[in-house]
Amino acid sequence: MMKKFKGTGVAVVTPFKSDLSIDFASMGRIIEHLVSGDVNYIILLGTTGEASTLSRDEKGALTSFTVEAVNRRVPIVLGMGGNNTSEIVSSIRELDLDGIDAILSVAPYYNRPCQRGLYQHFRQISMASPVPVILYNVPSRTCTNILPETCLQLATDCENIIGIKECSGNFENLMKIMRDKPEDFLVMAGNDIDILPFAAAGGAGVVSVLANAFPAECSEMVQQALKNNFKAAREIQLKFLEITELLFAEGNPAGIKAIMNSLNLCQNYVRLPLVPVSRSMQGRISKAIEALRMKS
Repeated sequence: MMKKFKGTGVAVVTPFKSDLSIDFASMGRIIEHLVSGDVNYIILLGTTGEASTLSRDEKGALTSFTVEAVNRRVPIVLGMGGNNTSEIVSSIRELDLDGIDAILSVAPYYNRPCQRGLYQHFRQISMASPVPVILYNVPSRTCTNILPETCLQLATDCENIIGIKECSGNFENLMKIMRDKPEDFLVMAGNDIDILPFAAAGGAGVVSVLANAFPAECSEMVQQALKNNFKAAREIQLKFLEITELLFAEGNPAGIKAIMNSLNLCQNYVRLPLVPVSRSMQGRISKAIEALRMKS
């Protein structure tokens, strides 16, 4: 299990047509782009996939399509989070998870539960899930922080909670988790810019947004970092530094979809309340991509 989710995971976008229906043809191209770029696994229906704007039927159709298109060439992680524990548990029990290798479950948002509530929430999800569970800590979006003590307790008490996607930006908390975690518990960077420090601390890799557009380069960077070849990894990360900054300047996934549109991977549509990047930002992205091509 540790090997399965070590390396580069991609929080894949959901491409849309001009009428904002799912663009399955583009999704197929993106999947081939990622698999041929040697990513280690794909995360579907996460933040970058705009899961909060998809209907239940759309989520089911997209999941079925992705499972068939991937055809077990790489593992698939399915986003299944929310702030209603019983609804998540019911969804897990009702869903056909054939072809799904794990679920990624974000900390409950809006309710702002205490640590005991977080523990019980994820424990219930763990008990309901027939596949491994990866925690997702992103306080900037949820206003809820899974503290190291809670993460470690869940890792110890729940056999199928196998890792955490950690996006708090708190490296003291990261080090506490790394120091005290079970040996086979995975800690993934949730921000592209954090890849090198996470790898240096003993992390398992990254759940990347940038890899939607540049899977081969991101995969190489992560593999070099995991081999402790930080000079080579740093050279790649610095090469993509400006692009990484622009990714999130006007929101995610607006930035990555603008980049992917420039690379002819999908159209540049997002669903409200998100909007595409501004014309000026698109210009900056186009210049950054051109600069990358000149460096290659």
